[in-house]
Amino acid sequence: MQTTFTPEQLKDPAIQRSNEVLRTCVHCGFCTATCPTYQVLGDELDSPRGRIYLIKDMLEKGRPADEKTVRHIDRCLSCLACMTTCPSGVHYMHLVDHAREYIEETYKRPLFERMLRWTLARILPYPTRFRIALLGAKIGRPFAFLMPDARLKAMLAMAPKTIPPVSRNDDPQVFPAEGERKMRVALMTGCAQRALNTDINDATIRLLTRLGCDVVIAEGQGCCGALTHHMGKTAESHATAARNIGAWTREMKAEGLDAIVINTSGCGTTVKDYGHMFRTESLAEEAKAVAAIAMDVSEVLMKLDLPEGEAKGLKIAYHAACSLQHGQQIKTYPKDLLKRAGFKVVEPADSHLCCGSAGTYNLMQPEISGQLKARKVETLEATRPDIIAAGNIGCMMQIGSGTEVPIVHTVELLDWATGGPRPPALDAPGKREVPVPVLR
Repeated sequence: MQTTFTPEQLKDPAIQRSNEVLRTCVHCGFCTATCPTYQVLGDELDSPRGRIYLIKDMLEKGRPADEKTVRHIDRCLSCLACMTTCPSGVHYMHLVDHAREYIEETYKRPLFERMLRWTLARILPYPTRFRIALLGAKIGRPFAFLMPDARLKAMLAMAPKTIPPVSRNDDPQVFPAEGERKMRVALMTGCAQRALNTDINDATIRLLTRLGCDVVIAEGQGCCGALTHHMGKTAESHATAARNIGAWTREMKAEGLDAIVINTSGCGTTVKDYGHMFRTESLAEEAKAVAAIAMDVSEVLMKLDLPEGEAKGLKIAYHAACSLQHGQQIKTYPKDLLKRAGFKVVEPADSHLCCGSAGTYNLMQPEISGQLKARKVETLEATRPDIIAAGNIGCMMQIGSGTEVPIVHTVELLDWATGGPRPPALDAPGKREVPVPVLR
């Protein structure tokens, strides 16, 4: 694609990067075949190719974002299926992230929308605030029909039936390896996950220590910055990301780290991109070093000796989170691990398509998100599974709200298969087979 940015415009590192991305696009349209919003809406401007044209026009002319451009960019899930499909290697993620930052700087949204986005940015990345908000949503859910806006209804519907107690395993500490130490790793405990489902981190710690890892919960870590990053709120996202970089750098310089383990794939995609995000800032070298050892939990488990288990007689439908299969290009590891542990693993049709969660997308675009959820649930249930497994809390919440089939994190099943407790999500509420213990 030919671009016409001026030398003055290209002095801006963000414009320079977007120019590089735009010039790799050859207009082929392969991306339209796997774009979920194009499949649902059928509008060329709701495909990656269409959005690329809109972004190019906006950035080249240096004009403020208009309502039309904002509408179509907002409808993008950032599922990154287009990046998997693209034969030219167009790095759409960097381009759309820049577009969102530019929109945030140049476009004034309607008051109600600004309030919603402001509220989400100040609640979701903070576990305590999020817990309080979930409690409020749980109380307000019976009155959802009174809400005048579909987005408010979606926020009320987000609250789980039960809000788990705080897990003290998420506090700063070190969990020593059982037996010979093979690795020393830091576990990213996340933000929303700590409020929505504490079983995931608990299971991850048990499994990693059982397989020979010292697991460090670093002092000062928190939200990865993805939620605000994808809203275009760069200052806020970089501030939270910088705290993580500082926390993990201190551990790297002290006793060292072999990996930073991330069990929420949306966070993993962002942390692995810290080197790009901070390339022009004072933390550039530290960010690059952190990104270099950031790994999805499945990547770390493939390096360890996961015991081969006997057949469990359970069929697991594996849902591939977009941020894992497209963002990080990790496609087989979770399935390989589940099979090794003794589970029968099946995949749904169109496994490359998004479930519609996509960070805050299910809250800000509930109608499109709902259609994608219905499609995903239908294809998963068609496999007639005993359990659905996924590697991302957002996907788990989204799919779980549309099916009666239990949905658990991949790591919970692997923990169970190697001696840990049965995943609580497999039991009826209030009937946990084994209480999840504080591990320290």
